Amino acid sequence: MGGCATKENKENKPADDADGKAAAMVDAATIEKLEAGFSKLQASDSKSLLKKYLTKEVFDALKNKKTSFGSTLLDCIQSGVENLDSGVGIYAPDAEAYTVFADLFDPIIEDYHNGFKKTDKHPAKNWGDVETLGNLDPAGEFVVSTRVRCGRSMEGYPFNPCLTEAQYKEMEEKVSSTLSGLEGELKGTFYPLTGMSKETQQQLIDDHFLFKEGDRFLQAANACRFWPSGRGIYHNENKTFLVWCNEEDHLRLISMQMGGDLKQVYKRLVTAVNDIEKRVPFSHDDRLGFLTFCPTNLGTTVRASVHIKLPKLAADKAKLEEIASKYHLQVRGTRGEHTEAEGGVYDISNKRRMGLTEYDAVKEMYDGIAELIKIEKSL
Repeated sequence: MGGCATKENKENKPADDADGKAAAMVDAATIEKLEAGFSKLQASDSKSLLKKYLTKEVFDALKNKKTSFGSTLLDCIQSGVENLDSGVGIYAPDAEAYTVFADLFDPIIEDYHNGFKKTDKHPAKNWGDVETLGNLDPAGEFVVSTRVRCGRSMEGYPFNPCLTEAQYKEMEEKVSSTLSGLEGELKGTFYPLTGMSKETQQQLIDDHFLFKEGDRFLQAANACRFWPSGRGIYHNENKTFLVWCNEEDHLRLISMQMGGDLKQVYKRLVTAVNDIEKRVPFSHDDRLGFLTFCPTNLGTTVRASVHIKLPKLAADKAKLEEIASKYHLQVRGTRGEHTEAEGGVYDISNKRRMGLTEYDAVKEMYDGIAELIKIEKSL
């Protein structure tokens, strides 16, 4: 599936023709797959944003386009075509896809990110005043653990589907040497997935740190090629700071700990991101913010979440959802997306990542969780 130029074009330079224009139209085989995929989507009762916004008009306007990395519309939509139960159904195979296939990405972004229009501009990065956040649950009655993560893409590399094995390895090298420079609380060890010992593997599984090869949504998007090449995990000694290298995004930076001290968790992440950013240039777009593989993560890319026990509210799921949506919170099962709540523990996070600052995204979660706890206590 898919048509990233990398498969033939190992250098990953834009495939230019003599005139210097991006080369060749999309090949007939890809067009055929696109037409078949479009028909399948139209005939389905898929509730995805892809189905909603990939009209015949948009499809015809985009089916012959390619990015300089050789990505086509097929690379963007194949996961949503294969998995009709997708919520979104679209991924960006490289940073340019957001521009080349804007007729499809823009309305999906607007729908998912609360009306972020194509004329809107994501604000400049602002981590805000860390000191204004606090501990959500000092008594430790409700919040099991707190986590804040962000995603980053390394400038000059396409996203997963277009990477060559050599690029995966090169990126892993850069990431591991960058992280080895971290000091103080962030100092730790990088574990490549390739050649990992059974003991290390088991330890990382027990810590819930190890990411597995992608689910069917990522598989269908070609995000798991050359697995486990170039993939790795870094964590500090306290196991409160974690980096995933080449999982869904080039980098996922994660700060977490038991309990509800959001201030401490957030502060650690901000320190780490600022430090890493000095050494590794990240893909950033003036309009969309930080660029990621999935359009749901654009902008701040920040997801601040808690694992929280709300037994009374959980008995009234509609009420829980109602309050959550008022504060733009997303409620998931204990183990994240597409899972159930185990033992009444929910994973609740900010839903909005675009059109607001990093600080505002985290503050929104802070205020929403504080409100949920207040209501739980009153029931």
